[in-house]
Amino acid sequence: MRSHISFTVAAIAAAFIGGANSVKADEAGEAEYMTACSTCHGAAGMGQGPLAEFMNVPVPDLRGLTVANDGVFPLLKVIHIIDGRTGVRGHGTSMPVWGDQFKAEVENEMGPYGSETYARGKILSLAYYLESIQEQ
Repeated sequence: MRSHISFTVAAIAAAFIGGANSVKADEAGEAEYMTACSTCHGAAGMGQGPLAEFMNVPVPDLRGLTVANDGVFPLLKVIHIIDGRTGVRGHGTSMPVWGDQFKAEVENEMGPYGSETYARGKILSLAYYLESIQEQ
């Protein structure tokens, strides 16, 4: 429980403060990426994870999002796709609804508002991590 709260606090602080704290958000996001995303997208984000061959749609290479968007990382779109609760769905139906899953991890301990903050912190950390692995 304590690690969940620390993760959320670090992610929210990084979102508002920026600068040197964004490195910590990248570290938290990288850890979450390796746990939640790398099985499909691969450890390097190239779309070649061990489960990619079993997907019903191609798993995208996540390192080219900035290039594909005229040199601007599409942070809000990435957040919405990871969250999955906003109507923006990634990869057809294979992409998990991470917003619901992250919220459910702590809803009993943190209640509806705290668990929503926790979920948004994890999603933001993942988005920051994806921004940090972009190829220029």
